[in-house]
Amino acid sequence: MARDVIVERLGRLDTCTVSDALEKLGLGGATLGIRPQWPCGRIAGRAVTMKLKPQGAETPKRHLGTEAIEAADPGDVIVAELSGRTDVPAWGGLLSLAAATKGIAGIVIDGACRDIDDSRAAGFPVFARAVVPITARGRIVQDSVNAEIEFAGVKVHPGDYVVADGSGTVIVPQERAAEVVAAGEAISAREEEMAAAVRAGRSIVEIMEGGGYESMLKPGKGD
Repeated sequence: MARDVIVERLGRLDTCTVSDALEKLGLGGATLGIRPQWPCGRIAGRAVTMKLKPQGAETPKRHLGTEAIEAADPGDVIVAELSGRTDVPAWGGLLSLAAATKGIAGIVIDGACRDIDDSRAAGFPVFARAVVPITARGRIVQDSVNAEIEFAGVKVHPGDYVVADGSGTVIVPQERAAEVVAAGEAISAREEEMAAAVRAGRSIVEIMEGGGYESMLKPGKGD
């Protein structure tokens, strides 16, 4: 698999910085309520999308999640749409083990997961709204893989970029990714300068109010 420089650069930026960069460019992408379900580190990668739906009378042809794992390359992030449901899991422990074995970077779920202890044992990062012990069997089925989905209010296309850490999950549209990364790196560099000034003993009032922090984040400003 070819080296993805955008993924490498995004992986050095936290989600707050990426969110600020998106806003500076007039873009959305930050989501609410989707957090790490064990103390895993930051993940960044290209999106492999998966949409789930209530089972109804339909008989599933494949176990949910397996096709997404097959479609993903090492370093990709699975992005699962479950419409925010926290009463049924979109993901479980054997799926985490298979994904970790393949080198997939992690999964972000607009909904719940299960078997979180197994995911942690496998070292597989899981970001979701909740953890539940019940089974998905008879409750939900896979609707699509690698099609456009609605993830926590954000449209996600296969190949978009995903960053997730302790602060949340952010989606970066692939066609604007280079701009977002450049803006994020500029913001990060400026914040590092400000942090160094704090460590050197300068007044936080002077740094925050006189250092151009607000203008740095305004759309089209602080370039």
